[in-house]
Amino acid sequence: MSVSTIPVICYYNGQIVRTKTDVEYEGSETCITPLKIPIECTFQELIDMIYSKTTIDKRRFKLVLICKYPLRNGNRFQPFPVRDDSSVREMLDLVNTTTIEEIELYIKVVRVKAQLNQSVGGHEDLFVRDHYSVAQFDYGCGPSSGPVPDTGLNGNDEDSADEERNDEYGEDVDDECDGADADVEVDRHASFLRAFNQALENEQGIYVSAQAPSCDVSNHPDDETSDEPSPVTYHLPPTPQFQHVENLDIAVASCWTPWVQPTTGDLSGEFVIGQIFNSKSDLQEAAKIYSIKAHQEYVVVASSKKLLVLRCKKAEECHCPWKLRAMVVKDTSLFVINKYTGPHTCVNPCLNRDHHQLDSQLVSTHIKTLIQAQFTLSTAAIQANVMEKWGYQISYKKALDGKHKAIRQLFGDFSQSYTELPRLFLGIEQSNPGCAVVWKTCETNMPNTEIFQRVFWSFKPSIEGFQHCRPVMSIDGTHLYGKYKGKLLIAMGCDGNNQLFPLAFAITEGENTDSWGWFLACIRNHITQRPGICVISDRHPGIMAAMVDPHLGWATPFAYHRICMRHFASNFMTRFKDKILKNLVCRAALASTERKFKNHMNTIGRINSEALQWLEAVPFQLWALSHDGGRRYGLMTTNISEVFNSVLKGARSLPVTALLQLTFFRLNGYFVARREVGANRLASTEQFTPYVDAQIQGRVVKAGSMEIVLYDHEKGLFHVKSRRGRTHRVTLHEKTCTCVKTLIYGFPCSHIISACQHRCVDFRLFVDSYYTTQSYYDTWAPLFHPIFNEDEWPLYDGTVIVPPESMRRFGSGRPKSTRLHNEMDVREGKPLNRCGLCKQLGHNRRSCKNINQVQ
Repeated sequence: MSVSTIPVICYYNGQIVRTKTDVEYEGSETCITPLKIPIECTFQELIDMIYSKTTIDKRRFKLVLICKYPLRNGNRFQPFPVRDDSSVREMLDLVNTTTIEEIELYIKVVRVKAQLNQSVGGHEDLFVRDHYSVAQFDYGCGPSSGPVPDTGLNGNDEDSADEERNDEYGEDVDDECDGADADVEVDRHASFLRAFNQALENEQGIYVSAQAPSCDVSNHPDDETSDEPSPVTYHLPPTPQFQHVENLDIAVASCWTPWVQPTTGDLSGEFVIGQIFNSKSDLQEAAKIYSIKAHQEYVVVASSKKLLVLRCKKAEECHCPWKLRAMVVKDTSLFVINKYTGPHTCVNPCLNRDHHQLDSQLVSTHIKTLIQAQFTLSTAAIQANVMEKWGYQISYKKALDGKHKAIRQLFGDFSQSYTELPRLFLGIEQSNPGCAVVWKTCETNMPNTEIFQRVFWSFKPSIEGFQHCRPVMSIDGTHLYGKYKGKLLIAMGCDGNNQLFPLAFAITEGENTDSWGWFLACIRNHITQRPGICVISDRHPGIMAAMVDPHLGWATPFAYHRICMRHFASNFMTRFKDKILKNLVCRAALASTERKFKNHMNTIGRINSEALQWLEAVPFQLWALSHDGGRRYGLMTTNISEVFNSVLKGARSLPVTALLQLTFFRLNGYFVARREVGANRLASTEQFTPYVDAQIQGRVVKAGSMEIVLYDHEKGLFHVKSRRGRTHRVTLHEKTCTCVKTLIYGFPCSHIISACQHRCVDFRLFVDSYYTTQSYYDTWAPLFHPIFNEDEWPLYDGTVIVPPESMRRFGSGRPKSTRLHNEMDVREGKPLNRCGLCKQLGHNRRSCKNINQVQ
């Protein structure tokens, strides 16, 4: 096929979007202009034709041409830069060498670099023109004859450009700036800064912080004879930062926030000379995001406190001219771009899964808000979020490092948090007096320094509210997953609505007899001295020993210890590995009468006599509801502690100061929400909590179908027969029933309700006071008060607390789990693993014990 003209479709006023297999041109204002290009067209003729056929201003913008180039292996395309006559011929030849009938040409519009004598916001006399001459400058991708003032920053003489920029910003960086000369006229330096400051003040007044009524930006407003101007001070503007960027050739990025896609001072998203950033880190972040979006990489040529020089990674290989140079503004932390050559003209030889500039520091900045909203954000979720944001698959280690850096930026350093912990407690106690805090530290050889061992705390509202809760407490321990090992011990109560009530917390070195005894002693001495409290826990040896120690105040009859049924059944399952027996143990534990309990125990004995002996070795009152005597109020597990452990799951990987603050704010949230519920129920004259109301309503319905026989009018002795034919004896005078459920739960069973209805007795008299709406409101009525600002906290003059090195986790990566896994960690109904070697269930290849037989 031989033709004289080639159809070319030009796209402009949009942006080039590159995917793994294609190149597209997108944008809500994208324009298309069809051209008929002669087969012998040169590059300059093509440029002139595009300028004439489009609305692009030749004086203000240059063009970068990218052709959508097809690859041979499949339906894939890559960007092909068109920058000379040979590349134009290769582009036009695609019609003859491929099946393409028309060529797609993408136009990237780039604003001509800012010139120092151009007007800024209407100020024509911004700079003294006597110091500059008029010279020729190249527009677009080819030569042009448009006159442009020569500022000394756009020529090829790098030494003169560095010299002029160094003098303009008053920095002496002779060792870092490629031989810059510092001997330049002071008056020219002063006139530049004065004009620069005045222009910024007039055009963008919101970026200037006026320190005096006269709005003099000088640091010495009274010194009228000073020839040396002071640097301007910038105020952080709202996002987006550039409100009139189309009128500015020198853009000021006072708060460059790349995550909200701000305008960078150029319509095409390119950097511009004179663009200012708050700090070097802001500039580095902007450069990283620019490179990621352009799918290009750069290398750092020079970097110091005063200088940053970047160039394209493929500068030598592909002769890419992209280069950025920025310097610090004198007496400030601002960085200004004093030289920039862009955009990239190189192309990547292949698709990359990761990006060199997409480092863990940039990831941490991106996910900071996500971590703050969700502490438990997984590393895999971070990888997926980065992939969705930028289209690159970062490694697991990079995502994990980014997460750790984000945690440090948000919540502080792990080691320093132990030192700051005492003052944080003082700050909380300042606004919330009455909190209980108990420390235990170890002495060191260093003066005025002690090693952290344990800390116990409970807030005043929890101490006061527990007086109105049922006398039941659940205790449990869980791991800390931060930089330092340790255990978080918690004690939970239960309110009249069967909801958890956070009571006390402690951070210890681990779970042992000494730590559990110390924790329980702190509760008894500083939280409550109520007699007869029922403590529910697992069978940890430290807890078992502490509960029988007469010196700690938790031995019977001052308190009663009960075992969590779920942990007890798990111990049984670990020993006998029989699900049928395990289910029978759970039924025996939940049986409300001794008759039902004995039936289940006899069934277990018939199946496995050894299992029966194992159960009989444990006192029945510890795990069986029928032998409890109403101490545990029907609470058979430590679920209320386990639930709060899951609430603190994310915080357990944070510094200890963040963990303390989370407990404070989480408890305040509980108190506020439930206090409102209690107040509303009081206002509506509801007598009992929603939990008890629902239970009683169900039992009232059930009581209506029962047969009642009165035996003793004075004692209120009744014979009650249910629909199933089961009979029970009810004594209203003693508030008892042979079903024992009234004693167990603290509110009347259906048999007592039936007897009360028969004699017109108010059955609400049989409900414990803990279930009343007034008790529920009193439980959550105490108030938390806001913590003062840190600068208002009392000074801490005690010893310096440092974390123990023995508890520090060494090595990088994800912390190894120290949890002792058992059958409770296996989901019910989950199919067992089948070994790929011996084909048996219950293990895998790695743990196969039959490997020798198979071989």
